[in-house]
Amino acid sequence: MVKKRLLRWLRWIAVIYVCIGVLFYFFQDQLLFHPERVHPGNRYQIPYAHRDVSVPINTNDTLHLIEFLPDTGTTFRGIILYFHGNRKHIGYYADQTPPMTDAGYRVLMIDYPGYGKSSGKLTEQTLYDWSEIVYRIAHKQVAADSILIHGKSLGTGVAARLAADRACNGLILETPYYDLPSVAARFLPIYPTHGLMHYTFPLHEYLKRVRAPVFILHGTDDEVISIKQALRLRPVLKAEDKMLVVPGGKHNGLIQYPAVRKALDSIWVR
Repeated sequence: MVKKRLLRWLRWIAVIYVCIGVLFYFFQDQLLFHPERVHPGNRYQIPYAHRDVSVPINTNDTLHLIEFLPDTGTTFRGIILYFHGNRKHIGYYADQTPPMTDAGYRVLMIDYPGYGKSSGKLTEQTLYDWSEIVYRIAHKQVAADSILIHGKSLGTGVAARLAADRACNGLILETPYYDLPSVAARFLPIYPTHGLMHYTFPLHEYLKRVRAPVFILHGTDDEVISIKQALRLRPVLKAEDKMLVVPGGKHNGLIQYPAVRKALDSIWVR
């Protein structure tokens, strides 16, 4: 009797385990990405100097970006390509740009397919392709040594891939991961996330090919992407690369810490 009851419980546990795995496999896009659409005719309520740019990809897909502008009279230093996280749209991340524009940079920030005013099917390859497009836009305006690439959270994988393939003056990774399945494994530790996920973003592999200086910043109390993810990247960093661990820092708001601002200032003005 006890053995039968145990077998029955084990069957239920197996069924639940499989069901959760199947649900994750088929609904991972909804779990990973949290876009918010904006009608193409609407304007973002952004209180900083900017201009909207729409780049038609084909008859159905459009890449939308915003160029944040430094004040006239500010010494122009170059262009920062900013790849944001997995939530909402450009408007949600706009408040990250004033320190960059104050330092004399124009900031080009794209929305991924399905985010904000951008349209198209979101895939890992699409994000890489779109990063190449915005890089070409910047490179037509400035030389490669005047381009900085900045990734935040989800965008760190996109930024690292771009910096691995294209010359730039530096790569800034804010709250990066080792790869995306490793992030999912934090929440699903008993599942083979590398086999279940459609998205990999193998950031650790891309860093091996980045020739520009790399600066990583991560908080010890990051509730989304564990600091362990950033620490796993240390073996693939170059001697001149730097990592700033922010005690008490969470997933958002790191740029407000004086130590972070000081470190970023030294990168922006070099």
